[in-house]
Amino acid sequence: MKYAIIETGGKQYKVTEGEKLKIEKIPEGVIGQTIEFTRVLMVGGDNPVIGTPVVDSAKVAGEIVTVDQDKKVMVFKKKRRKGYSKHFGHRQEFTEVLIKQISA
Repeated sequence: MKYAIIETGGKQYKVTEGEKLKIEKIPEGVIGQTIEFTRVLMVGGDNPVIGTPVVDSAKVAGEIVTVDQDKKVMVFKKKRRKGYSKHFGHRQEFTEVLIKQISA
């Protein structure tokens, strides 16, 4: 089974071909667009290749499936006996990518 470890959006992900992956929003991403990840840290399988820090000439190709917002995260702050409370929420944007090909 071939897999790769890629870095995007300041995070690292282990991916395999045919897997859907939720990553940080890609600003120029459009649904159906093909995207390449060139920051490949490791390619695993029968003969693994570990990069220093990245593997040269390794690429992971994927297709953008969805650009959306995640569920709302509620934040509530309170200080007891002071009459202070603050309530707000946040919806993080994400891009869902279908991994098509891993090439080393």
